Amino acid sequence: MLRIAAATAAASAFGTSAQSVWPAKTVTVIVPFPAGGGTDAFARPFSAQFAKLSGKPLIIDNRGGAGGTLGASIAAKAAPDGYTLFMGAVHHAIAPSMYPKLDYDIEKDFVPLALMANVPQVVVVNPKRVGAQNIKAFIEYVRKNPGKLNYGSAGAGTSHHLAGELFKMQTNTFITHIPYRGAGPALQDLISGNVDMMFDGLGSSATHIKGGRIKALMVSGSKRNPAFPDVPCALEVGLPDYTVTTWYGLWAPKGTPPDVQTRIVEELRKATATEELKTIWASNGADFGNLTPAQFGSFVSSEVKRWTAVVKASGAKLE
Repeated sequence: MLRIAAATAAASAFGTSAQSVWPAKTVTVIVPFPAGGGTDAFARPFSAQFAKLSGKPLIIDNRGGAGGTLGASIAAKAAPDGYTLFMGAVHHAIAPSMYPKLDYDIEKDFVPLALMANVPQVVVVNPKRVGAQNIKAFIEYVRKNPGKLNYGSAGAGTSHHLAGELFKMQTNTFITHIPYRGAGPALQDLISGNVDMMFDGLGSSATHIKGGRIKALMVSGSKRNPAFPDVPCALEVGLPDYTVTTWYGLWAPKGTPPDVQTRIVEELRKATATEELKTIWASNGADFGNLTPAQFGSFVSSEVKRWTAVVKASGAKLE
């Protein structure tokens, strides 16, 4: 009996020790969108900084499809050992009201870890396809030409889609929605001229705006973004209720040990405190979400309620 007790104690101690040294091997972060989208704009720099500080690789696994819900479903079923994480976005607070048969629950099947970044939505156009030089001229044009222009999105039920539907409601306009399998492919088609415009997260559009490949007409909300001080905000142009932000968060599968969760958050905070990541976040017009895991969980719950109301009011549907 003493031998059994000693063996059990040793195994328990070993398990605790193994958890406390996390990460002991490569960590995978499932990003539920194709490469090149807004999530990648933050996940990949974070991955590089994490590897530099922890000494262990962090691999980004892009699993796009179904408005981000396919990758979320895969992540929800991953082993809860801290070595498969999930970096989702505001889209995952919208999905419950757009996809009635999801096989996961963002609030019940994941452990909230951190709000990684928060960026405003921006109205961007291909300047070769859309001649309007400002948002007022653009609104005037689409009112006179309903359905003539189209907008790409990361998929039905994503923030890109809902931001477009809100804009249409609040400006009394009609713009045709074209869903893609992620923001990356939609953005590439915007740049190449296959779609006219997007309601994109500033994080993925920033580089292309600065390079002149697309033109920013307006950022959402009540203030201009420091990274793009010449772009007016919604409040300035008479749309005080047009407040849409794209946020990105990190979760672990339900059942991940509490001490491993703590270590993940510790390593995350080390990485996001570096000057390298601060500079990248600022250049993308993003703020760090300085929330505790519990606060982030409450924030997600409030966002689910908020977007349920928006979907109901807009009548947005899967296409």
